[in-house]
Amino acid sequence: MTTRGKSGMLLLLLAIFAALWFGTLEYRKLIKPDEGRYAEIPREMVASGDWLTPRLNDIKYFEKPALQYWATATAYVLFGEHQWTARLWSALTGFLGILVTGFAVRRLWGGAAGLYAACVLGSSLLWVMIGHVNTLDMGVSFFLSSAVFGFVLAQRDDATPRENRNWMWLTWLALALSVLSKGLIGLVLPFATLLGYSLWQRDFTLWRRLHLLSGLALLLAVTAPWFIAVSLANPEFARFFFIHEHFERFLTKVHGRYQPVWYFLPVLLAGMLPWLTAIFAMARRSFQRDPHSRFQPRRFLLLWCLVVFGFFSVSDSKLASYILPLFPALAALIGVYLAELSQRDARALRWHALPIIALAVLCLLLAPQAVEMSSPEVPQELYADYVPWLLGASATLLVGALAAFCFAWFARPLPSVLSLAFGGMLFAQLILLGLDTLAPANSAYRIVERIRDQVKPDVPFFSVNTYDQTLPFYLKRTVTLVGYKDELGFGIEHEPHKFIPDLASFEKIWRAAPQAWALMGPDTYQQLLAAGLPMHLAAQDTRRIIVRKP
Repeated sequence: MTTRGKSGMLLLLLAIFAALWFGTLEYRKLIKPDEGRYAEIPREMVASGDWLTPRLNDIKYFEKPALQYWATATAYVLFGEHQWTARLWSALTGFLGILVTGFAVRRLWGGAAGLYAACVLGSSLLWVMIGHVNTLDMGVSFFLSSAVFGFVLAQRDDATPRENRNWMWLTWLALALSVLSKGLIGLVLPFATLLGYSLWQRDFTLWRRLHLLSGLALLLAVTAPWFIAVSLANPEFARFFFIHEHFERFLTKVHGRYQPVWYFLPVLLAGMLPWLTAIFAMARRSFQRDPHSRFQPRRFLLLWCLVVFGFFSVSDSKLASYILPLFPALAALIGVYLAELSQRDARALRWHALPIIALAVLCLLLAPQAVEMSSPEVPQELYADYVPWLLGASATLLVGALAAFCFAWFARPLPSVLSLAFGGMLFAQLILLGLDTLAPANSAYRIVERIRDQVKPDVPFFSVNTYDQTLPFYLKRTVTLVGYKDELGFGIEHEPHKFIPDLASFEKIWRAAPQAWALMGPDTYQQLLAAGLPMHLAAQDTRRIIVRKP
């Protein structure tokens, strides 16, 4: 195939990949808690016109900065309030992260390595899944990885002074946007990596090439306006955001997300599927020093992965998606390794496909066992509907791995990598799409559909002893919380008039109201029914009951 023909084929594959990446965003219902939360805050920004103070269920919510809220609110204004617009920022930054990774690796190590790195990241299980879920981790991962790649491009040996300056300015801009995405980790993790690299290499000369004064000025110009404005409008913001949400979250179990120190090891191994075996081979080569280069980009990227992994491993607050920022750098290192391996012995790639074949067969055998995960809240019939999706995902992975093995056997490295990449990407997509079968238990969409046309805007709606994060988004209005605080406790403390503290107070308000609606769990419903509270059952599912008065 000619160079032009090869380029045309790659562009076609990129177009297909983009269609698959963005084309599934509307399919699934939003699920609680994160997707509902991060869809509702921007909805309230648009409804209220206040884009300065984030609010969740009309209560001040200061856990995270506002960049993603603004991006999603903008999507709502431009395209309407849909499931796909709620997920658009995650999908867009995830897709751009793949392109940035491929571009940076191409500049550093050549076209084949860049393409392989993009394939690895675009098919890694965790990156694909978080790229299609409305949460904050993809946005901050994109900006952090952009900053890391920008730094490496700025510090490479052949960078001119002008290139060094321009790439460092882009790095500072990416750091600023990462801070606006999720807070101070946007500075802590990169500078910890820089310090660690300087000590490892005994080289502090690169600190003189950071453009600190202009870079810090750029960072402050981007971040300071919102932090200052929101602090002036809400004096309680600064202490909660900078102390509670950073130091107390990291050092204590206040958020109830404590996991053992080894928690992220299986997350990393599963999250990098189908490139699991390449991690170990890549790590040894990345650790070695290149005697022909002053700056060691592989070592820096490897250290970045270790810093991110170690930082969150020692934290007392852990979620699987926290280590997502290391995935682009890890994909870059694997891409370089695969390019070098294909040059030495293209047939050796089959040994990276063979374990995935075995894993896919195991997944096929285990998929029917998903029904054993059922519970009263998520009944067995929902999981039974999920099994065909799991079987399809496993079969897709198997086909991709078999094709990769066959192409490698005949020493065709590019088709081999592409086959495994598309198999891995579809594997992750099908697992995620199939989760919609569980939506009746994990989303308020269906129960809201049964009563939406009956609920008038001026009639009070209560959420009693519970709060389903997806309820306000699908109801297109906020609700009054009764006896439930959790993450909204800080906001309720400063706006107590928007909260009903106990069932006794709720009963008085309910009895006095001519009309009202309420959502509650089955246990609370039985308790209020036994107390003789006048209410009519309007809709129910395995988790929720909606009642109305009269």
